[in-house]
Amino acid sequence: MPRQNGRSAFLKLLIDEGISHLFGNPGTTELPLMEVVPDFPELRYVLGLQEAVVVAMADGYARASNRLAACSLHVAPGLGNAIGALYNAKFSGSPLIVTAGQQEQGHGLLEPLLYDPLLPIAQPMVKWAVEATRAEDLPRIVRRAAKLALTPPTGPVFISLPGDVLDAEVDLDFGRPTRVDARVRPADAALEQLAAMLLAARHPVILAGQELAIHDAFAEAGELAELLGAAVFQQPIPYCAQFPSAHPAYLGALTRDQKQVRALLEPFDLMLCLGADLLRMSVYSPMIPLPQGMPVAHISERDWELGKNYPTELALCANVKETLRALLPLVRARLTPAAAEAGRRRLAALALCSWSVQREQARAEVMHAERSTPIDPRYLMLRISETLPQNAIVVDEALTSSASLPAFLHLRDRRAYYGLASGGLGFGLPGAVGIALAQPGRPVVAVIGDGSAMYGVQALWTAAHLKLPITYVIANNRSYRILKERLVAKRASARFTGMDLRDPEIEFARLARSFGVPAERVIDPHGIVPALRAALEAGGPGLIEVMVADGFGT
Repeated sequence: MPRQNGRSAFLKLLIDEGISHLFGNPGTTELPLMEVVPDFPELRYVLGLQEAVVVAMADGYARASNRLAACSLHVAPGLGNAIGALYNAKFSGSPLIVTAGQQEQGHGLLEPLLYDPLLPIAQPMVKWAVEATRAEDLPRIVRRAAKLALTPPTGPVFISLPGDVLDAEVDLDFGRPTRVDARVRPADAALEQLAAMLLAARHPVILAGQELAIHDAFAEAGELAELLGAAVFQQPIPYCAQFPSAHPAYLGALTRDQKQVRALLEPFDLMLCLGADLLRMSVYSPMIPLPQGMPVAHISERDWELGKNYPTELALCANVKETLRALLPLVRARLTPAAAEAGRRRLAALALCSWSVQREQARAEVMHAERSTPIDPRYLMLRISETLPQNAIVVDEALTSSASLPAFLHLRDRRAYYGLASGGLGFGLPGAVGIALAQPGRPVVAVIGDGSAMYGVQALWTAAHLKLPITYVIANNRSYRILKERLVAKRASARFTGMDLRDPEIEFARLARSFGVPAERVIDPHGIVPALRAALEAGGPGLIEVMVADGFGT
């Protein structure tokens, strides 16, 4: 066994587990690692200027690559700064190894500056949290952490690294990585039961979720929808692109309005939930979104989601792609000529009201706003969707301003779009950095609200530093519009305390330039397309601040 110091051993272990990017914001307790990072050129260190930004960049990288990523934080305050971003990564299921340097063992007993126990801080947000107490244990800890992070349901893990462990010189058995093959499908009897349920339904509906994208199962889900003549909706939470929008059975994304969702689902007599959350909502409503008595079949590798909130007639903890691959031959074999004809009729009827048809109707309506100033945010979303190159990736964290984006944006592939999985702000700006690193050669357009932008604005520096092809579009409505809308709708009040960002005004174009990102402000709606084209053609980072209507008269 080779003799090794803990700091070098730790980085070697990360590399051996397939990690190519280490996102970090270093402090004194991370200096042992920073000392040896130059010895490992195969590990790219990506500097973020605040810990929440660091984790969000790693989160974006993991989501866009389906690979393990690592991020290095600084003691208790740094871990505390990152908790909101870890919350996002938890909901995204991003496989991350998150570390924080810790004071030397024994020294922590003196409660020095910046000290606090790290594990209780991290534990609610991660699959596993551990502190290394001996350098000899580093191989076992890192191997276990990587295995857990990558085993469905995937997610972040946390390792606390005391300074004395990193500096220790020990003989190490490095071991080797372990990967759990979780590509399981249900038992034959369960597949037979599922096929029978689907073929007995007169009006089935499919709820498409993020596991279809993660496991590259668009083709299988699309074929099933065609065979059954089943309508397809995307789940209410926009984790990512979850179904190809041009498919004739696709009717669009469900909202988080319980009453509206209930009305949309009432015509159907069976729901098949494919790798999705079963109607996860947002604010409270006495209305349950799932129609009373609707049978549900749910396939997901996240067992916690199965039957969590609503009765589920058939709950299958399995890989959605493998399940569909096994299910499709059964459905084809049992599909009678009459059932096949009924499916074709349903599919033809769906095509008449599909997303593509709805898009043209919405476009005609929105074009009436092409001369409005401040700019109608619906018009902004339309112009963005029409100007993007076909291989562009969209990152969306504009909330109210981008509410219409799903109605216009073509989802051509499973990596075309990334949204806010948890509802916690701060992913968009830095997440775009990780996504651009994970998908080189594809331009990234990040559509961010002005309120959201202030949760991760430091990421602009990293985008400029790395010269990444990211175009940030800041929809500036000078307010927290979502709060205003909900205050009026839910509380019948228009007393907007703490909801305006006007005094003083935030000038995002100037702010971006201070971080080294070329930027301009757009006030005229006809300036959107030229600005967006120029930014995309530049091939590097750029920011367009678009002054949009706040919805309340200004």
